[in-house]
Parts: sequence; C-alpha cells; structure tokens
Amino acid sequence: MRAVDLFAGAGGLSAGLHKAGFDVDLAVEADQAAVTAYRRIHPQAEVWPELVQPAKLRRLRGTVDLLAAGPPCQPFSTAGKRLGCRDPRDGFPALLESIDAVRPSNVLIENVAGLASGKRLEYLSSVILELRSRGYIVVSRVLDAADFGVRQHRRRLFIVATKDRQFGFPAATHGPTANRPWLSCEPILRRRKAASDTSNVSAVIFAKRPHLRASPFSGLLFNGSGRPLCPERPAPTILASAGGNKTHFIDRLDEVPKYHRHLIEGGEPRRGKLIGAERLSPGQCAALQTLPQTAFKGPPSTRYRLIGNAVPPKLAQAVGGHLLMHLTGELNSSGSPQEEHQPTHQ
Repeated sequence: MRAVDLFAGAGGLSAGLHKAGFDVDLAVEADQAAVTAYRRIHPQAEVWPELVQPAKLRRLRGTVDLLAAGPPCQPFSTAGKRLGCRDPRDGFPALLESIDAVRPSNVLIENVAGLASGKRLEYLSSVILELRSRGYIVVSRVLDAADFGVRQHRRRLFIVATKDRQFGFPAATHGPTANRPWLSCEPILRRRKAASDTSNVSAVIFAKRPHLRASPFSGLLFNGSGRPLCPERPAPTILASAGGNKTHFIDRLDEVPKYHRHLIEGGEPRRGKLIGAERLSPGQCAALQTLPQTAFKGPPSTRYRLIGNAVPPKLAQAVGGHLLMHLTGELNSSGSPQEEHQPTHQ
C-alpha cells in the first residue's frame, strides 16, 4: 500500500511504516537538516524539501492509501509556550487542506500527548470533527513507546482515520498489562560513544536545593532537566531540547542511589560535580529512539533536536503493522486477529 508522509522530520514515522509493510515513496519536509537525515534513512523515497503545499499535492489524488503526518508539535507541547492554534507553526490547517487535495483512503497522524489533555483537548476534538466531516471514522489514543518494546518511555498521540470501519489500536506487548516486562535501557548504556560523538561534556552539578522523590532516578537532585538513567528501566523521554545540562546522563560509578540515600537520611546537599557522570551522546539517544545512529550529522544541537523530535520507528511499526492488518482484513473490529470461524463485527 502506498503511503505519503507530510511534516516527515527525520523519518521516524516513515521508517516504522516501511517496516510494517507500507511503501512510503514520498515525504514532504521543510527543515533542511531533517531532509538530509531523512534521505539517509530512506534513500528509496522522493523528498520534497519544502513546506506542505496542498495545491501541489493534488496531483496525488486517488493514488494514496495512507496519508501519514506529524504536524509540528511545539504548539501543543507542555514544555513550550502552549499557544496551540494561535501558534504560526500549527500544521493542522495545512494538513486538513492536504487531505482535501489528496483524498487518501486512510490517515495516520501523530503528535505530542499534550494535545490530548487540558485546554488543548478542545482543539484535538475540533480536528477529529473535521476528519469525520470528510467521511472518516476516527479514533485517537496516547501510546507509550515503552509498551511496544522501545527502551524509552515516550508518550505520543496517534489519530487514525479510516473509511471502512473503526480501527482498533494494538495492545501493549510490554509492561504491566502485557506478558513481557518493559525493556531496560542497560544495553544502550553499555555502548560507548564514538570518537566523533564526544562533544557533550556538560558537567552534572549537584542541585543546591534538591527535590526528593521515592526513586533516586526521579525528583531533582542535579541541575538541569537531564536525568540519571536507571539501568533496569526504560530511559526517560529523549528531549528535542537536549544538549548541555538538558541531556540525560549515565551514572558510571553508581553514585546516584548512594547520594539519594544520603539525602533521605538527612545528609546535607553536596556541591560541585558528580564524578562518573556521562551525558548521553546523540548516537546513544538515537539508539534509545530505535533510529539509525549514522543518519544524523552536523552540530550536536541539530542532531539532538532531530532525534528528540522523531517518532521511535519501533512504535510507528507497531501502529502501522496493526493498521495494515486492519486494512487487509486480518483484524476484526475489536482489533484482534481475524479467525476463519469468527465473523467480522460491524
């Protein structure tokens, strides 16, 4: 089935759809650094290095089985200014115009989980209503990448619009509700930085007023938004703003649990640097995102941004694979595998 990816970024969503079985042969992306990375990951695809132009996309009408899109998420991120539809970067109007131009059989949209909460939920509802007015059956859900075998907690909103019958999201394969535990980030932590990947030497500094939580890997024990990684658990979300003290770090000497215990027992906050702390490199962050490490070049800030903005391909593959099974009739309306003796429920 033919898929087109709008606001494609570095190509995480495309990579997952391709692995799921879709033929992603066209992408549109205006960020030139993202275009360069996309072409490294998807050498077989045509890329339009420009803003999404619905009029230009009209030539694809009637030829697209799946229109995938990841409109800029900054307007709806809880970490941003939260301007929503008032943000000039809001890509949903252009996306809806593109859907009118292409008239795809199905639509898959991903965005930040923040779009499905608080005041932003009203905007999400308006987008869903717009899709329904175009004849689509629409469902949405926030999924955690760790629930699908990614070694990182990363919550993303997926909106799926189909024509035939309602899509059922895949069940988690890992975590508390599944038969397999979450995958720890420990194998990634064993990977040493490449010689060209050692630019982030920002020291990890003890916070003057540490904020304690039950886990030594939560709270705020050190300056910045970078967190220590617990080897036995998935990593925290890799941020697009990573770099400097916003980058998560590896506690090579296992000092974080000791320091946490010291504070719990009433000890005074320490000063200076945490010895043995090592910031994650862009390559290590790409590995946690299930992205190819060699696809990202240029300044570290650019690589962190592209990697942090991407959809983990493994998560996209889980959703895309389920959607392909839905479209080919291999799933029933509840999202379960179709059996010969079990009729499809309408």
